[in-house]
Amino acid sequence: CLATHIQNTIRLLPNTEYHGLVNKSTVWVFGDQLNRQIGALRDAQPNTHRILIIESHLKIASRRWHVQRAHFIIASMRRFASELREAGFEVDYRFAESMQEGLRLHIEEFVPSKVIATEPNSYAARTLVSKLGVESVKSNQFLCHPDVYKEFQKGRKSLKMEDFYRFQRKRLNVLMDGDNPVGDRWNFDEENRSGPPKKDQDRWPKPEVVALDELDAEVLKDVSQFSWGVEPTGQWATTRAGALQRMNYFMQNLLPMFGEHEDAMLASNWHLAHSLLSPYLNLGLLLPEEVVAAASREFVLGRVPISSAEGFIRQIIGWREFIWNCYWQWMPDYAQMNSLEATRDLPQLFTNPDKTSMACMKSVLQGVNERSYSHHIERLMILGNFSLIAGINPQQLTEWMWNSYVDAAEWVMVPNVIGMSQYADGGMLSTKPYASGGAYVDRMSDHCKGCAYDRKKRVGEDACPFTVLYWDFFLRHEDRFVRNPRVARQVRAAQQLADRDDLQTTAVSIFSRLDNGLL
Repeated sequence: CLATHIQNTIRLLPNTEYHGLVNKSTVWVFGDQLNRQIGALRDAQPNTHRILIIESHLKIASRRWHVQRAHFIIASMRRFASELREAGFEVDYRFAESMQEGLRLHIEEFVPSKVIATEPNSYAARTLVSKLGVESVKSNQFLCHPDVYKEFQKGRKSLKMEDFYRFQRKRLNVLMDGDNPVGDRWNFDEENRSGPPKKDQDRWPKPEVVALDELDAEVLKDVSQFSWGVEPTGQWATTRAGALQRMNYFMQNLLPMFGEHEDAMLASNWHLAHSLLSPYLNLGLLLPEEVVAAASREFVLGRVPISSAEGFIRQIIGWREFIWNCYWQWMPDYAQMNSLEATRDLPQLFTNPDKTSMACMKSVLQGVNERSYSHHIERLMILGNFSLIAGINPQQLTEWMWNSYVDAAEWVMVPNVIGMSQYADGGMLSTKPYASGGAYVDRMSDHCKGCAYDRKKRVGEDACPFTVLYWDFFLRHEDRFVRNPRVARQVRAAQQLADRDDLQTTAVSIFSRLDNGLL
């Protein structure tokens, strides 16, 4: 009924003055579209447009967000509203029970000539905008709109990220020398897989922080009752100016050394040379084209090696845009897929790292609690890998990650967890399950040294859960994966283990301890 009322009201909006006010158009801005250059805001003018931003109580209270995630979004929204007012716009920053209620109250008070919104970044929000009869403007927040992605799809029997990445390089003319890639190679990934350095583990400059102010304190007071985790210490900027400063800092100080240890994990250094720019990109405080342009410029000026420049740019124009388009191609049913029939409830250790003696899991989960962040390899090859081989429900894992990470969004988390991490889509996104044992963790991190578990053991109470469950995973799913050319060798190796029975008994013991809350 509320949706019908709003839709009918919008259709009947008069083009006359109302209570002495000029009937401006309303641009409805969502909390992840915080940039003057995005969609409907790009052409908006203070004398003809009014801005609506809704802070929904229902949205904030719907989940137990990490306090830094909730603070980052709300503080950024409130500061963006202030910036728009300083630019001359009339801004209705409305606190409401729900988005629908906020729009209804705005229309009743201001009687806009029309309401416009940029295509929202989630399936549910786009459905809501359509349902309410709000005019929608095509989004330019990403570098490959789904309409353009259809051009890439034409004539292809399979869709691979590497092919999409090359398509993007060509159409955007990024790191290209005519029709050829700069350096005569499309991909320098092989040079970006070094494990952690043995010495000088503090070689990477520490991320910048900024002092919190009264607005931050106000936001924390508002969100604390719905949240968990360590409160922010100024790690995440909440303005465009702050985001630009972080981008410039990364380009000048960290991008030159980004590539080599991109996949490494260190207990003593959570940031390494990672950009930490994903939160700003996902909220609109930074736009992908300006980040790519800045990285390209540093390479052209000779300040960054090709391996670092290409590896970083691939994440922006390749993987990020590919995930975005997979989300729109496969939603909404995709979010509920569970091809491997993984039913184990999310273990207690995800919400209480003290519940595990696994050094790698404890380190990463403590980092999430402290910073609302861990880098991509820790997400995929520690948390995701463990969840995969332990058979944890993919929807529960998706929800936990969505609630926990400062840069989370449904379009990011659903394909990355359901597809890339958990193989719950049966291979629609990834051609193999990203499962690995303790040997990989030992090679790419410093976690195994001193751990209570022995990564070399497959049997016994002190056998590494990663090692045990890795082999057990392929035995549990041998019929499926023995036909997959990318992992068939691992399946056959598992089938031929001399201690196969003892390994599976150890796996049962690990699952029992996991389900009882202490591993």
